[in-house]
Amino acid sequence: MKVFSICGYSDSGKTTTAEHIIRELTARGYKVGSVKEIHAEGFAIDGAPSSDTARQRGAGSTLVTARGLTETDVMFPGKLDMRKILRFYDGFDYVIGESVRELPVPMIVTAGTTEDLDKNWNPFIFCVSGVIADEISEYKGIPAISAMSAIKALTDLIEEKVFDMLPMADPAHCGLCGFDCHRMAARILSGESTRSACKCSEGPEIYLDGQRITLVPFVQAAFNDVVMGFIRNLKGYVEGADVDIKL
Repeated sequence: MKVFSICGYSDSGKTTTAEHIIRELTARGYKVGSVKEIHAEGFAIDGAPSSDTARQRGAGSTLVTARGLTETDVMFPGKLDMRKILRFYDGFDYVIGESVRELPVPMIVTAGTTEDLDKNWNPFIFCVSGVIADEISEYKGIPAISAMSAIKALTDLIEEKVFDMLPMADPAHCGLCGFDCHRMAARILSGESTRSACKCSEGPEIYLDGQRITLVPFVQAAFNDVVMGFIRNLKGYVEGADVDIKL
């Protein structure tokens, strides 16, 4: 799954940029999902205290689902971690986060002025868009591309720059690439490294309910030692033999 974010101040063109990108990626055959971060204090989809679902939640239900004829809405009692939210997007090619900043993923920043760009600038930015993209062609060496007038060029850049999301492994149990996932993401975007340098992509693959579980190198080694401990005691095993395990 490839994840990127579109960030910027209100009225800078975030939603318009996201809309055009979603339409173009979909036209190119990709399965696209999106996550909208809402900063309004007290926001709730079901805000009416007299509604049926609100009454159920008020009575103590810790997970409420409203199933209608054309959609199903699951309401969690609290703000979910983005990594948990992304589990619902298994099988998607791209997921676009609007105003999502907590993940070290490639970012498009939208702005109306260069001052706004400076306030939002970070090492994950690979493109400038929004209102200001009609006035400049680049900023600090990063291309500025309008989603309104050059959506194909912008989407080409997304295909080039956005990589499979890093595993967000605990640096205390990983770090074989030499960096934590935040620094590795920045290095990939700057061209100092590549996505293939992540060691968590290697080794055994374990899936729970279709979701791959990240195995940091320490766990990979422990898993390998346990399995090989059994195999070495099997009749016919020869040290150095090619071992193929299928479950």
